[in-house]
Amino acid sequence: MLRYVYGHDLHNYADLTQSMFRDRADQFKTRLGWDVTVNGEGEERDQYDDLDPLYMIWELPDGSHGGSMRFLPTTGRVMVNEVFLDLCNGVPVCSPLIWECTRFCLSRNAHGKIAAGLMLGSLEIMRNFDVPHYTAVFYRHTARAFRNLGFGPEIVSSQGRGRNPICMGYWEYSEATYLKVAAKAGIAPELSQLWFDRAFGGAPEHGPLAMSA
Repeated sequence: MLRYVYGHDLHNYADLTQSMFRDRADQFKTRLGWDVTVNGEGEERDQYDDLDPLYMIWELPDGSHGGSMRFLPTTGRVMVNEVFLDLCNGVPVCSPLIWECTRFCLSRNAHGKIAAGLMLGSLEIMRNFDVPHYTAVFYRHTARAFRNLGFGPEIVSSQGRGRNPICMGYWEYSEATYLKVAAKAGIAPELSQLWFDRAFGGAPEHGPLAMSA
């Protein structure tokens, strides 16, 4: 199932949280070889985890992390503006209509439907918080994987040579995409909405945009 948890509430899900950050270390440091910091507990955390982001976490039946993503509004500090501004042609992305999604992570124990489930959850956030666009920086092969899941980005810039350059792009919400991804994930839209409502108690009056106020 999917959980939606703000950073300040992660302590309520201690085991799930620890396994998420440890899986991030495994994916980004061990498997991909990124220059990221891993703490003494084997967790990968960065400065954006200190900004009270919204986490979307797939919880496995044993309570551990299966996959996750992190979301922040671009009206505040975000990675695309502070680390990858060159991919934006030096113009920061700043709009209440655009959020940044980062740290897409899958556990080694993730089954095939979890990635599609995360795509559906990201669309659920857009649908319920009235956010029409995401932005992110990603590798070109990752964009292809997202397209295969039914929710691919429009690439607006890229950097680097070879077959897998780093790219910056945008995702756009549509109801047709939402229904297509739900079908790919094998998750009924009603169940997806229920998971969201369990986190926010029904249609929220405000969400992560309030963090930038």
